[in-house]
This record gives sequence, C-alpha cells and structure tokens, in this order.
Amino acid sequence: MKIQPFTVSPNLPAPLKALEEIAHNIWMSWNYDAVTLFTRLDYDAWMGSEQNPVRTLGMVSQERLEELAADDSYVSAVHRVHERLQAYQRGETWYRGSRTDVVAYFSMEYGLEISLPIYSGGLGVLSGDHMKTSSDLGLPLVGVGLLYRQGYFKQYLNPDGYQQESYPENDWYNMPVRRCEHNNGDPVRITVDIAGEAVAVQVWEVRIGRTSLYLLDTNLDENGEELKNITATLYGGDKENRIRQEILLGIGGIRALRALGINPAVAHMNEGHSAFLGIERIRELVAGQGLSRHEAIQALWPTNVFTTHTPVPAGNERFGIDLIEKYFTSITAGTGFTWEEFLELGRENPNDNQEPFCMTVLALKLSAYSNGVSELHGAISREMWKSIWPGLNTDEIPIGSITNGVHSRTFLSPELQELLDRYFGPRFYDEPENLELWDRIDRISDEELWRTHERRKDRLVAFTRKRLRKQLQSRGISSSQLAYADEVLQPNILTLCFARRFATYKRATLLFRKPERLKRLLTNPDMPVQIIFAGKAHPHDVGGKNLIKEIVHFSMQPEVRNRLVFLENYDLNIAKYLVSGGDVWLNTPRRPMEASGTSGMKAALNGVLNCSILDGWWAEAYTPDRGWAIGSGEEYSDEEMQDEIESTLLYDLLEREIVPMFYGRGPDGLPREWIRKMKESIRGVGKEFSSHRMITEYAEKFYLPALSNYRSFSRNGCEKARTLTEYLNRVRREWHSIAIESIRAEDGRSLRVGDKLTVHARVALGSLTTDDVNVELVHGTISNTGGLQDPETVPMKCNGAADAGDGEYGGAERGSAAGMDFQARITCTRAGRQGFAVRVVPKHPDLAHNRLPALVRWS
Repeated sequence: MKIQPFTVSPNLPAPLKALEEIAHNIWMSWNYDAVTLFTRLDYDAWMGSEQNPVRTLGMVSQERLEELAADDSYVSAVHRVHERLQAYQRGETWYRGSRTDVVAYFSMEYGLEISLPIYSGGLGVLSGDHMKTSSDLGLPLVGVGLLYRQGYFKQYLNPDGYQQESYPENDWYNMPVRRCEHNNGDPVRITVDIAGEAVAVQVWEVRIGRTSLYLLDTNLDENGEELKNITATLYGGDKENRIRQEILLGIGGIRALRALGINPAVAHMNEGHSAFLGIERIRELVAGQGLSRHEAIQALWPTNVFTTHTPVPAGNERFGIDLIEKYFTSITAGTGFTWEEFLELGRENPNDNQEPFCMTVLALKLSAYSNGVSELHGAISREMWKSIWPGLNTDEIPIGSITNGVHSRTFLSPELQELLDRYFGPRFYDEPENLELWDRIDRISDEELWRTHERRKDRLVAFTRKRLRKQLQSRGISSSQLAYADEVLQPNILTLCFARRFATYKRATLLFRKPERLKRLLTNPDMPVQIIFAGKAHPHDVGGKNLIKEIVHFSMQPEVRNRLVFLENYDLNIAKYLVSGGDVWLNTPRRPMEASGTSGMKAALNGVLNCSILDGWWAEAYTPDRGWAIGSGEEYSDEEMQDEIESTLLYDLLEREIVPMFYGRGPDGLPREWIRKMKESIRGVGKEFSSHRMITEYAEKFYLPALSNYRSFSRNGCEKARTLTEYLNRVRREWHSIAIESIRAEDGRSLRVGDKLTVHARVALGSLTTDDVNVELVHGTISNTGGLQDPETVPMKCNGAADAGDGEYGGAERGSAAGMDFQARITCTRAGRQGFAVRVVPKHPDLAHNRLPALVRWS
C-alpha cells in the first residue's frame, strides 16, 4: 500500500492569522504575553499539546477560533504581541556590522523550548540560549543541528523506582519547525556520502527571533532503514551510528547551508561532534580555489572556533581506527589527505599508532580559537590537552575560557520578570546587553520580592502535587493510596531542589549518606526541610539509575514521604518551576568534573540561593553574600573520603546556617538576611553570568576577529593562505637548525626587588631570519619542582651578530660566531628564588597566534 501524503493547516480567521507566525517563532518562549495568547485560546489544548503552540492551533475547534476572532479584547492582544515581534525583528541591536557572511554554530542538541524535544540536558540548553542571545544581539549567526525523529527519551519509573525509557515519535508537521523549500516549492535537499552510500538529507528551519536554526533529517523514503535511523535518536545507537551522525552534522551541515545560499564564513563547533565540518571546508577550498590541503588548513584555521565542555578524557568522543578506516574515504574525498595525515589530525601523539581518533583533538588542531566553559574548566582543558603543544608552558596552551551564561528572559519566572520590568525600566527589555541595569534590584522592597517568591512557591507545590499524582497513577498505585500526593510539600517550608543529569559524579545521593541525620532535617517540627529531585540517567548508565532508585525508595518511607519527591521526565518545563520556586539550589559534583553547570545560574537569577561544591561556574561566582560553598575547593584522590567529608560539610551548612537563616524572621515575618542574599544573587548573577555577557565575549574574542580573518584570507584567491603555508613549510624544514647557543646575564646573580636584570642570548637561526621568529625571555618564580610559576614573557631585541667572545651564563656551551645576539631587560618585582629561560617561536603577521604544535625551541 502506498500512502499519498498531504498537509492540513489550521484555518485561522483573518483577525487571528498572526498567531501562526507567532507560533512558529521560538521568540514566544521568552515573551510571556505571547504564551498567554495560547493559554487564553484554549488552556486544555495548550496543556494537552505539551505547551506546543503549533499543535495547539490544530487542536482548537473552528467554533472557538471564530468566537475569539470576534472578541476585540483577544484580537487586540494578538495584534499587540505581533507588533512587538515585528518591532523586535527590525529593531536596532548591539551588533551593527555586515550580515553578508555568517557564523555557523554547530551543536548536536538544542534546548530551545519544551515543544521542540531535540535536547538531553545542559549542553542543549546552553546551545538554545546561545541562539536566543545571538538573536537579541543581532549577530549574523545561524545554528546547525539534527532533526531527531524520536529526540531524547522520555523517562518513567517502574513500581520499584527504576528508570525506564520510551521513545515517542515526533510529529514535525505539528511543531514549530518548517521544511525548507526552494522558490518553486521543492524541498531543499542535499546528499552526503557515508561509507559509500549516498544519504539523502532534507533541511528544516526553526525561527528564533531574528535568526534561524537549520536541522538535518534523513528520515526519507529514498534512504534505507539504517540510513533513516541516523537521525532517529539523540545520542542513540552504537559507535557506528555516532560517527554517521557526526559526519552528517559536520559535512552535511556545511552543504546544507550552501544549498540555502548561506555562506558559513566562520564555523563554531560546540563540542567535538561536528569537527568533520573542518574537513568539508578544506574540501571546498581545494575544489573551488585550487588550494592544497595544507593551504586550505591555513585559510580556515583562523576562522574556526571550538568550545569544549568535557573536563575528563573519557568524555571526549573517540573512534577506533578500524571505524575511521571504514569512513575515511567518504570523509576526506577530494581533499588530498593521506591516511597518515588524517590520523595525525585526530591524535594527541601522531607517532602512536595505537591511539584512537579523537574528535576533540581534530577540533583543537583545526581551530585557532578554543575555549572551556568556565575559568576552572579552561585550566583543566589546558592541562588535559597540553601534549598537543609540546614545549609550551601549560598556561600558554591556546585554550582560553568563556564562562557560560543563561538567557535571563527564558528562565525568569513570569512573576519576577514583571517585577523587574516595572523597576528596571523599558531598557531591561530593549537593551538586554546593558548589564548594569541589574544594580536596580535594590529599588524593589524586601516585602515585594518576598511576596513574589511566595507566589512562586505556591505554584511549585501545586505543580509538584499534580505531577506526582499523575506519575503514581501511571505506576498503578491505587486511588486510596494517592491521597498523600495532594498533601506532599508545603509552601511555607524551606525547599531544596536538586535537578540535573543523574551521572554518578554529580552525587545526587550525597545527602543520603547519613539517613537518620537527613530524616531529622526533614521532620524537624519547628524548622522542617523538604526536597524535590528530578533528572534523567543515560539509558546505559546503571549507576545513575540506581541513584534514582535509592532516592525513590527513601521517599516511600512513611515519616518522610510528604517531605521528599522525585519528579519524572525532567525537562525545560519542570526546570522552570524548580529554578523559580525553590529556596536553595543544591549541586554536589565531584570537583573538578563539572565543566560549568548552568542550572544554578537560572536559579540564582530568580533569587534561589545556591549551595554547591566550588566547581564549574560556582568556583568563580561564589561569595558569602550569594549563597553557600560546600568546602573550599579541595580535590581528593580518595573518593570515599571526599564523599564522607563533603556530606558532613553539607549537613553542617544546612543545620547551622541555611535552615536557621530561612526561619529567622523579624516581627514583620520576613527573613531579612535571606532576602538580602536573594537580592545579591539576582544582581551578581544577572550581571556576570548572563548569556548576553557570554555572547558578547564570544563576539569580541572570537567571532569578529574570525570574520575579519575570513575576509582577509579570502582575498586574491586566498593569497595569504598560500604565503602563510609557504612560510610554515619553510620554518618546519629549518626548525631543527635553530640553536640557543649561550645565555648570559649582565647584572650578576644576587639582586634586590626593583633592580634591573639584562639578559643576552646568542641564537643561531640557520637559514631563517629575525623576521621569521620571535626570541622571548620567559621569567618567574622557580617552583619546588623546578618549573616557573606564573611566568611572564618578554620579547628580546636583536642587536645583530653576536661577538664570539661573549661570556656564558648557566654553563651553556659556546656557540659559533654565526649566532645573533638578542637582549631583554626586566625588573625584579618579586623576592625569592627567581629564574628565566629563553625560547624561540614562529613569527608571521598572518598567524592568529603563534602557539603552534611542535614549533617552540627552548634554551
């Protein structure tokens, strides 16, 4: 039987036509007045559609549509919201430059809204916030991802509390996406060769304010079942399906943008999943500009950006050599790469034939701009990947950090957003990049802020009871046993929230190490505590699933079951209730395994106080005025000892500080000290951890320089890439001939603070010249292990040919008269045992930076 498809759209009366445009733009997700249009339209349909505006329009009866089309109040509201959307799209923005060339942002997942389930957790929500904020700032940025037929799994618990997974099919024709079509109505399609099979791909668009996200879909009749399944599930399948997804995302993503007429001048890889895009961009230049593969790398290297999110080596995508060999031809066809050259791009040690191929290493080697997602994570990443740059001090490894942020309007509760709009003024909406406005939080009285928070807690308790009843019913609990679901939690009780992915390193059960002590906290008659847990474990993570089961079993004990709840199927909807309605946001990762963490930022924006290990973002955000730190940033080799110490610290914090402060009320019934912390949390996190701060950092540090590099390297048939490649080839051939022959200091070995030290180095450059290299003096305090702590680098000036009779410093061998004399003069600013060394690094005006693998020569 062959089914002939056709598409049916809602028949909206003329006065309501704008609802379709509003429903198909994710802008509505951070504009509550747009959401209320759909709740007013039909609240039951809105909830039944899982808050999907497009599906809601299709569920509402024609009679109801006609009724509201005749309601001048509703029609006026529709027009008001539509005008606001149009004003947003055409309004002035922070970025006012050219939009001819774009930044293409690639991510495996996007957490934009509950109605678009193509995300699993924090990485996806960050990608969604990245897109929303780029729209706010007017950046010329588009997103690229995959359209998952089933998305990430839905979680439910069996009667024993063990996680189960279901994979419902997504109905894309009733979601806020549209298939991309040519002017003649034909769908935009591309093909990607994957291990010799031509995979047909169609492209869908998600509108996000001023910008777009393009999603690739292989679920087409032309493809066999295996090929259709490439875009079946997020992070689903085996290693083979993963490499297929990553070929599709990277190579297919670039081709899709070309088919849409979009020029990806700069590519931003959010994690290493999309790193094959670098190979596709090389292929384009080899085929289109006649460049060699080496010249193409130099042309694209200063236009690639890479962000790593994984602070442990095991979390980075690696493929076995047998799998890479199977897909090698389809990945590299048309580039000229040899097998050995390609493997070198994905290996830390190119000489290790047993090392698997790592997508993170590929991304790092193809990108001039790389970063971790917090200051601590940047430092960890430099340590993790330093072997790629032998000879560089760890601090000089070219991996910086841009700490994550969150899109405030998405995660501020409607009640608090209305309050802030009223007191911060219209610029709070019109100029989201104006972070100084958060200082106006002191304009809000303690009473008004606390009453707003109490309303949010009421909503959270009502929501939790409703969700709990529903999930207990699905487990087959009898009606007579369901009564407690209507009594669980109380709005006036101190509420802790713990919601995140249930990986074992996040230690969701740290509070359960001393069950009796926890029970005393929960059941204290004068100052009780209640806790809400939520989160999914990866389908194959048995350890994570057992943590959920342990929590559920504990919550079933009669004396605590009204005080502790686990909510199933954690998603953006649940998150919004928790980050706004809780009192304390609990985070207990095993430091330093939390790269950043953004859920705590969302809570802090709402005045929910963080109590967290000093890991990720909290290591730089914590002050005693904003919340609490569990420990002082210690790291342990004994995990059992760490858990014991830090669980005790957490109990002590709760019993001695957090609980008494929450219940410490004045004559007016207000917890004044608690409210003071709430205000400081809102102020500090709103200013420092906003995604608008994050994206302006990306723009100023990476995007704008990379766009400039693209324009520069594209001129005259990529002439700069050719000359730079010629330079690097010459430098690499001659690097062995560089010798730092002798070093001497003019001013002796015993100095005082404030004295000057002049250092000379005789350096033989072989056939290279002083225009080809920089000679640098690196100095600092000598550590107990013999290295330099916090070294400073000073360029050395060439004085011409060295005198063969110059003395030496430190026992260096006397060199030949052919050496050049280099000099630097430094001031002694620190007492103690100091030291210096001399090195040579490349120098060329067209290098984005000169920290290149294997090109550093030390004394």
